[in-house]
Amino acid sequence: MPALRPLATIVLLVILAVTTLPVALAKTVLEGDFIQGGLVIGLTDPGSRVSLDGEAVRVGPDGQFLFGFTRDAGAEAVLEIRAPGGALERRVLTVVPREYKIQRIDGLPQKMVTPPAAVLTRIRREGAAIRAARMQDTPVAYFQSGFIWPAEGRISGVYGSQRILNGKPRRPHYGIDIAGPVGTPVIAPADGVVRLAERNLYYSGGTIILDHGHGLSSAFLHMHEVGVRVGDVLRQGDPLGTIGATGRVTGPHLDWRINWFEQRLDAGLLVPPRN
Repeated sequence: MPALRPLATIVLLVILAVTTLPVALAKTVLEGDFIQGGLVIGLTDPGSRVSLDGEAVRVGPDGQFLFGFTRDAGAEAVLEIRAPGGALERRVLTVVPREYKIQRIDGLPQKMVTPPAAVLTRIRREGAAIRAARMQDTPVAYFQSGFIWPAEGRISGVYGSQRILNGKPRRPHYGIDIAGPVGTPVIAPADGVVRLAERNLYYSGGTIILDHGHGLSSAFLHMHEVGVRVGDVLRQGDPLGTIGATGRVTGPHLDWRINWFEQRLDAGLLVPPRN
């Protein structure tokens, strides 16, 4: 009969066998636009942890997550996925740069280009409310419905364009403008919950913010009718209100914007192109 090994030796051999087994990486798939203004949706093993450039990204119970690149995103972004078993995968993502249009608008009332001091308190208060609505990190993945155009009309302004108002350069335009008569219906482009519904903000007039989950939200600006209330849960195609000419505008249109938290994305990349 062969000699039995001491128990301590057996335990050590078992530990060595376990620690030398390969640690599996998470199975991760990424789909979307790896371009400035683009949105990317990922699917990985449930229980994985994901970060982009060191910032944690929400991962749903099914392993779905998303992230986006702002207008002036750098050439690379680092995505890290830590699998439930502990294995860490590091992907360096290439972000394609874009060229943007320059748009000149003259003849605006000077108080709308450079606001008078008397309204600065109001502007700051409204800006804080908009930012709070955009920063919601709702766990429900409403964005899984996909996106459609929220209104019919001519595209009169595009994402990323630099506006020069009365000869003075301003912040880039982060939305896509859909021109149409006052009263043109506006619908929800995707499922979501209403986080902000205001009828008279200084810059954007009638304004709605619709939360699509995981930090992704739509904003609808310059609306004539605001037909929803905060807390309403909407499905794709549900009515939001109508196109207007409220706030700082030169004519009736809908300014549709997409944000991933503070990152400004291009709504036009989420829907089929228009002729």
